[in-house]
Amino acid sequence: MLKTFLRGIQLLWQTGTSFYNQAANYESENIRVMKFISRMDLAYSLADIVISRAGASTISELCLVAKPSILVPSPNVSEDHQTKNAMALKNNDAALLVRDKDSINSLIPLLQDLIDNKEKREQLSKNIYKLAKLNSAQIIADELIKLTNKK
Repeated sequence: MLKTFLRGIQLLWQTGTSFYNQAANYESENIRVMKFISRMDLAYSLADIVISRAGASTISELCLVAKPSILVPSPNVSEDHQTKNAMALKNNDAALLVRDKDSINSLIPLLQDLIDNKEKREQLSKNIYKLAKLNSAQIIADELIKLTNKK
């Protein structure tokens, strides 16, 4: 099903070490399977749509690059924090969410809908960028300076 769906689409798939061997079976002319992507900046710049887990660092990166995204929170994390992260974006119409247990049946149709809907992609990009903290390093540095000046 995946190979049929991806006709005319390029997929860059970062699997991590644990799932690489299984996913490598899908490698083809338009599916590139990688254990790890060392230059995420380049991967993001190539992407029209990002499908990702919903860890805090990833959410921060997605906000900054303003890519339309489908988030599939990992069910294997403490206190289900990835779902909470994803819901924060979903509730601001800044990303779409698919639960891991539903992904086999609903991820590809949702992706196809997003591919076919330019307005939705643009709206997601606009809204996710509103959540970006562009000067976060400066904000943290300023707070640290304030704390050290209080002593």
